[in-house]
Amino acid sequence: MQQRAPLTLNATTWVLLILLGFIWGGSFFFARYAVAYVPPFTLVFLRLSLAALALHLYLRGGDDLYRILKTRWRAFLLLGLINNAIPHTLIFLGQTEIGAGLASILNATTPIWTVLIANKLTADEKLSPAKIAGTILGLSGTAVLIGPSTFLQTDVPLWAVILPILAAVSYGFAATYGKRFRDVPAPVTAAGQLTASSLVMLPAALVIDQPWSLSMPPLSAIAAILALALLSTAFAYILFFRIMAAAGATNASLVTLLVPPSAILLGALFLGEILHPLDVVGMALIGAGLLVLDGRLLGYLPFGDKSRLG
Repeated sequence: MQQRAPLTLNATTWVLLILLGFIWGGSFFFARYAVAYVPPFTLVFLRLSLAALALHLYLRGGDDLYRILKTRWRAFLLLGLINNAIPHTLIFLGQTEIGAGLASILNATTPIWTVLIANKLTADEKLSPAKIAGTILGLSGTAVLIGPSTFLQTDVPLWAVILPILAAVSYGFAATYGKRFRDVPAPVTAAGQLTASSLVMLPAALVIDQPWSLSMPPLSAIAAILALALLSTAFAYILFFRIMAAAGATNASLVTLLVPPSAILLGALFLGEILHPLDVVGMALIGAGLLVLDGRLLGYLPFGDKSRLG
């Protein structure tokens, strides 16, 4: 069997990746605020269903939406489970006990799971020294951002720390599985998975949270939910699937390495949070990991791979 050429990031997909990193960095802030007023299962359902509705209104049946949904509903159901319902629920449950920054940092382990899963299940995204080195650098950066003091805090339950990591594993499977939708327009893929995962989360929210018994959240929480659904879900997944179609699962998963520094920078810019020296070191390591995984910088070295240049 002929081996496919490796998928790479060009200038356009890098811009989209950085934009998506900022959007998803903000999503952890929206979720952390909203989950204080709306329980996790209901919050996941609202996020997914509002985003699905927005995409249906945007498409209005275009791009052959309904025929594709009808013929590929099983694939959309599985993608919705592993890319929406399961990881969002795990992250939101974790965020009932941990902050937005820590949740985003733990979720940044997604690329290493994607690298391992894609190496096992795909023919065009095999492990390479650059992928291994870049992933190690990126994870080293996240470890610096976390800091040892995080795990010494007695008020942080271990299960709350583990849940975002399990979500990252689910995202790793989703990134690899999502490659089979390359022939589907990005908005249709996003609408399909969000529609399927909304239907999954509806009974879970009704049975577990009994939302009819909840108090009406304040306007600020409603605004956070809308931002979470429309900006950080509907629009973000259109970007994500475009990146995946162009650059592959492993490269698309690099966005989770951009989320922690973007979350920290957004906090410093808009919430008055202090940027510590270790934060800068951690973000520098993550940036170095991204450059190594991209491969272009190494291509300029005498021993580098020139095929990544251009």
